[in-house]
Amino acid sequence: MSTGNRRTSRAERLSELLRVLADTGSLHVGELSARFGVSSATLRRDLAKLEEQRLLTRTHGGARTRGRTNEVPPPYRESRSRDAKRAIVHAAIRTLPTGPHVIALTGGSTTSELARELPGRADLTVVTNALNIAMDLALHPRLKLVVVGGVARPQSYELVGPWAEHVLASISIGTAFVGVDGIDAAGITTHDENEARTNRAMLGRARRVVVLADGSKLGRTTLARMGDIQDVHEVITDSSAASGAVAELRRAGVRVTVVEVGATGER
Repeated sequence: MSTGNRRTSRAERLSELLRVLADTGSLHVGELSARFGVSSATLRRDLAKLEEQRLLTRTHGGARTRGRTNEVPPPYRESRSRDAKRAIVHAAIRTLPTGPHVIALTGGSTTSELARELPGRADLTVVTNALNIAMDLALHPRLKLVVVGGVARPQSYELVGPWAEHVLASISIGTAFVGVDGIDAAGITTHDENEARTNRAMLGRARRVVVLADGSKLGRTTLARMGDIQDVHEVITDSSAASGAVAELRRAGVRVTVVEVGATGER
């Protein structure tokens, strides 16, 4: 996102700071002050907040990455590509059958957006290992909610590990909606190997697997493989996706639905 001299909200700044950090590995307050239209003191407070959450390490004049990945927690991802994610979600909901149905949601900003659109369906059972999604849906008693136990990952709010996999082994799922950090013709990937293993167990219990991924995820690969491309029945993405990446997935035998952002149509 190019902000120029437009004054940004704090939520926008924090999200963009983490995006730039992921791309470059470091941040310099002096260079960013004009870009965001705020003072250096404001940016230093932003960096202090992100450091408190263990998302970066402050340095003299800026900040650098912390840890082995540049994974961004869901709250800071939700402001990115919001219109695209909403368009993807609306297309995903249209794929659901009428009548009773069991769906599963992995963690992720797009699956979180999908969860917010579900409370009107009283005939759905929702299985999830994402704490933030579970908390949103727990407020809507018309839905039946199944929360998979496990060890919480603060980077994604997902419950992972053997306990989660044990519960998933006893559940039958109609449709699994999956958030990913990367997808290409080889498969779907995420940042963490434990998360990948738990999500793989979820996919293995689903009759139909639908990947929800904004255009930036197509053609991208991250550390841990969640599944092979043959495990995926459909990918729903937006029109920012590179045409070559879309064509590659289709050649691999996957149905790809591309939605136009800001429109109701799809192609």
